[in-house]
Amino acid sequence: MEKFQENLKEAIKALQIADHMTYVTFPLVKEQRLILKIFDEIYKSIIGCINAILNYEYLYKRIKLYTGNKDNMQTFVDKCAKDYTLNNEQIKKIKEILEINKRHKQSAMEFIKKDKVVILSDSLKTQVLNIQIIKQYLLLAKELLIKVNEKVKE
Repeated sequence: MEKFQENLKEAIKALQIADHMTYVTFPLVKEQRLILKIFDEIYKSIIGCINAILNYEYLYKRIKLYTGNKDNMQTFVDKCAKDYTLNNEQIKKIKEILEINKRHKQSAMEFIKKDKVVILSDSLKTQVLNIQIIKQYLLLAKELLIKVNEKVKE
């Protein structure tokens, strides 16, 4: 199995988990901390899709891969996104998800306030996640997965 197929398989699995948690588990248990777990699964799915795209394009010698994630992300945005019909809004949201995940990993603390999860950074900047934002990110991850599947099956 090619590397891009493995990435795609991981992305699909993470997306299925996120979708189930969003639409079945979360409404049932109403535990706000699940929002962070759902967000992590969405992040895994998007990273899986991006890696699948990069590995697929590299396999057919259309791009060069780098050792740094930042360089690879730039290659994805500059050279791959247009081929996969991703618009600027989708690219912006993907970058937003990656940035939120970075903040989440580095955050000093997270807490629940009403129906929101607040991620507090060291510089006391806050990032808020709620179920509506999660559903938007989930939709983006589904759209990305569909576009990747269409392209690699050609």
